[in-house]
Parts: sequence; C-alpha cells; structure tokens
Amino acid sequence: MLLGLLGVVASLAQPYAIGKLIETAELDQSLAGPIALLVVLFCADAAFSSLQAYAIGRTGENIVFDVRRNLIERLVRAELTSVNKQPQGDILTRTVTDTSLVKIALSQSLAQLFINGATIIGGVALMFAIDIWLMLITLACLGVASLVSIGLARKLRQVAVQNREDTGAFGTEVQRVLSALPTVKASRAEDRELLRIGQQAHLARTSGIRVNAFNALLMPSMNVGTQAALAIVVGVGMTRVAGGAMSIADLTAFVMYLFHLVSPLVLFFMAIGQFVQGRAAVQRVDGLAALPQEGQEERVQQPALVGSLIQDRGAIEFHNVRFGYDGQSADANALAGVSFHVPTRGLTAIVGPSGAGKTTLFQLIERFYRLDGGRILLGGQNIEALPLDTVRGLVGYVQQDSATMRGTIRENLTYANPEAAEADIREAVEMAGLSDVIQGLPQGLDTDLGDQGSGLSGGQRQRLCIARTLLQKPAITLLDEATSHLDSDSERDFRQVLQRISRHCAVVAIAHRISTVIDADQIVVLENGRVRATGVHDDLMERDDLYRRLAGSQLHAESGLVGEPVIPRLEQQHPAYEAFEYPPQQLRPDADAFQPQSAEGTSDVQAGQQFPEPVGGTI
Repeated sequence: MLLGLLGVVASLAQPYAIGKLIETAELDQSLAGPIALLVVLFCADAAFSSLQAYAIGRTGENIVFDVRRNLIERLVRAELTSVNKQPQGDILTRTVTDTSLVKIALSQSLAQLFINGATIIGGVALMFAIDIWLMLITLACLGVASLVSIGLARKLRQVAVQNREDTGAFGTEVQRVLSALPTVKASRAEDRELLRIGQQAHLARTSGIRVNAFNALLMPSMNVGTQAALAIVVGVGMTRVAGGAMSIADLTAFVMYLFHLVSPLVLFFMAIGQFVQGRAAVQRVDGLAALPQEGQEERVQQPALVGSLIQDRGAIEFHNVRFGYDGQSADANALAGVSFHVPTRGLTAIVGPSGAGKTTLFQLIERFYRLDGGRILLGGQNIEALPLDTVRGLVGYVQQDSATMRGTIRENLTYANPEAAEADIREAVEMAGLSDVIQGLPQGLDTDLGDQGSGLSGGQRQRLCIARTLLQKPAITLLDEATSHLDSDSERDFRQVLQRISRHCAVVAIAHRISTVIDADQIVVLENGRVRATGVHDDLMERDDLYRRLAGSQLHAESGLVGEPVIPRLEQQHPAYEAFEYPPQQLRPDADAFQPQSAEGTSDVQAGQQFPEPVGGTI
C-alpha cells in the first residue's frame, strides 16, 4: 500500500509537471529540466506500480497459504460429530476454491480500494483548490452514482454468497457420486446421476450469471455519473468563464483532473465488487474454521500414561456410560448405562445384534465423541482427563470399513508408526497373514494403491489395516468386525494371531463371526445399548437366550449340518419378476446365470482399475 501511495503521488504530480513544461516553452527557456522531471515521474510511477503489483500478488499467495494451512489444521483436529455434519464436497470447495477468493478480498481488492481511494481524495482536494463551486456540482453527480453503485454492491454480495453455496452443493454432488462410482455403474444410474448433478450445476450457473449481471452494472453506473458530471462541469464552467468568474486555464485544469479521476473511480467500485464477493468466500471459510476442536475443553491435570498399562489397574472400565447421537431421543440412545471391565491381557469379545451399540463403544474409547453420562477409565484414569495423544497412542483401532489411503502399501502400514523398523514391519505383516499377498506383488511393499485402497481385495485391505495397528504396538487393540472379509482359512489363522496378541496386550473385538471369538477370555453381550450378559462361550450358551440364538445359528450353519445352500431360480428371487420385462434372450430359465469358461484375469493391483477385464476365456 505504501508503494501504491508513492505511485499515486507520482501520478498526481504529472499534470503539474506538464503545466511547468508548457510555461517553460512559453518563456522560451530550456526544456531539459521539465522534461527530465516528467521522465522521472513517469519512471517512478511505472516502478512503484510494478513493485506494488508484485508485492500484492506475493502477499495474496501468502494469505492463501496461511488460510489453507490453518483451515486444514482445524479440519483435521475438529470433532468428528461436527465434521460429519458437513457435506464432504462442500468442505473441498471451501478449502480449495473459496480460499482462492479470500486472496482477492484480502489483498488485491483491499489494495485497489486503498490506492484508488487515495487517488480520488488527492484529485478531489486539488479540484477543490481550483474551484469550489464546480467541485460541489461534481460531488453531487458522483454522489448519486456512488449511492447507486453501493446499492448494487450490497445486492452483489447477497448473490455472491448464494453462488458460493450453489458451487459448494455442486461439489458435494460430484463427491457423492465419485465416492460410490462402482455402485453407480452397477446400478446403471449414470443418467440419473448426470441429471441430478446437471441440475445442481444449473443452479450454480444461474446464480453465477446473477453475480456477473450485478458486477457488470457497477462500472456503467459509475461511468454515467462521471459523464454527467463532465457535461455539467463543462456547461457551468463555460458560463463562469464567460462571466469572468473563472479563467480558461483553471477550467482546463479542472476538466483534466476530472478525466484523471475516471479510471480510479471505476477501479474503486470494481474493487468493491471483488471485495464483497471475497467476503462471501471469507464467510464460508470462517464457518468451516469455527468447527469445535478436539481437546479444547478444560481437563484435570494428571500424569500421562506411557508404555504399557499397569497390570492391576485394568485396561478399560465402563461405568454406567450413556451416549446418544444428535437427533436421538433419550429412550433411543446408542448406549444406555453400559458397564463392564477389560483386563490388561486377554481377548474380550463384544457381540450382539445390529444396532446394539458395539461400534459406538470403540468410538467412545477413541474419544471421537463426548459422553452424555458415566465414565470410561483407561488404566484406572478417566479417559477425558488424559491427553488425546496418550489415549490414541495406547489404543490401536481397526475400524469396520478397513480404511486405507492412496499411496504405497508401506505408507499405509507405517501410518501410525512412521519410524517402524523393517523387522517390525515384517513381523506385523506375518502376524496379519499378509506375507504371501505382498510377495506376490511386483513391487512388494512399494506397490501403489488407489483411493480407498483400490488394488487390494476387501480381505487384503482388512489384513493390511490389522498389520498397521499391530505395528503401532498398542496396549489395547480394538478390532471392529476385523474378520468380516476373511475366508475360513484366513479366519483360522487370524484366531491364532488374536491368541498371540492377547498374551501381550488387551484385545477387544467386535465379533462378526462367533467362531472367531468362541475361545475369548470374556464375551460381552450387548442389546439395545445395554449389557445383557457377560461370560465365556459355554456359560453364555447355557444361560443367555440371545447369545445362544446368535451363536447357535452361526455355528450350526458353519458346521455344514444345514446342507448345501439352495440358490433360488431367477424367477423365484422377486415376487414381481414377471414385471421386470427382461428380453427372453438375456436370461433363459433353463440356463445358469454365470458360466465361467477358463477365464484368465489379472489381480486388481496389476490391472490398476476398479473393474478389471479378463485377458482370456469368456464369461
């Protein structure tokens, strides 16, 4: 801004220097001095303008960098409850696009407002010095135009906010489809999704056109005011010159300064338009940055746990824990007074029907959410009184959907322990049953994975997540249905892994298959957010109806006593089969649905695509 002010001084001095040049020529004196002064002023104006433009651009990029860095930090450290309420596509739009508009608002437009404002003030002061009455007439014309422009700027801000919202909604729709693209394709929903996204894009286009319309009106409204002022000033000025109240030289100088103000006035109101659009982006960025942060509440200072848990203090204790997600009534809480104890060694299994609150238990241990009541103790200490790093360093968590990220297998493995030694990596891979998979890959641990771990099968991704948690060497390992994608052989091997791990730390596993935890040291049965029973397998089979029903049906089915599964014919799978109107040549009732004939395919990793095509045979 200081460089801009120096440029303004050099610019406003140029008409004065031109006057001196004319005066010197009239006196038939040497023109070297006035010409040199003009050259210096021209060069100074150009130099200061260039330096100011570079400084503003550099400052703008620094602003964007700082805003993005701080915004990402707040997003990563925000409470899950708050983040989950925000559409992911809108978060991406605010973080990438809106932060770019913040640069315009906080650097370019502000600088333009300041510099052009200074030019206008300087020109107005000089015009007042020439003739106060003509200046009052000029201010009246420009004042009306300014009021109109300010009204347009306010309206522009409203439509700019709407346009940013529409653009964020468009990003949300795109993100929703891309995150489930295999489902979209398999459901033949491309046309419907394109229509839905197109409608949202149309809304963004409509509001964008409105932004351009109001933005386009700003300059003409100011130009009309300037032109009206010029016409009136010339008419009134000539009258005053004819009456002897004003010299022709003063009128000429006044008109020259009025022309000199045209460009700064237009740029000033253009900067207002840019600023109000940038303010809309700032408002959206501020809204995202205001998300509640983890670990901000006051806590009782207690010594942090380091290393293993103390043997006689226990690993985890739930004492009358109550919790409900937003929108749930008190009667429908996910957890309603849960109490149980997990020792520092051994395997504890959590079983129960869907919706019993099993996954919620793990999320509360990780402190993803805040309790509504009760206490959770970690190593005998209130989990809410411990630093988050301590809690999450002691607790390893394999979540239900086997989260993996874009990057190499090694990067995914060492995500929780970046400094892990090669020997520890090999041990974790071996314990998770992933050695053969990695040895079969062309680049081994350095094989690249796509988004969400594409390139590995569901079971392989699950074992990768288990190995990652084992590499963390936690005091407590939480496994949320960690065997749901494992075959029978892999499950048997994993049961041995669980037994090995449970000798060194506490293992709490949500059991998708009862057979996986049939030999657990403790089984906790949940139902409707409450602990229904606690014990070992044989004991619970005798005294708890729910566990006997869950375990009995699964174990009986897995034993093969129920016979081979019956695959219904196609026409039996849906009561309205006839209404599907499949062409007869697509599926014949007397033909098998699928007939693989020596099909030879490549693995997901080698193919590098979500739907690999066979390289031989027919389907």
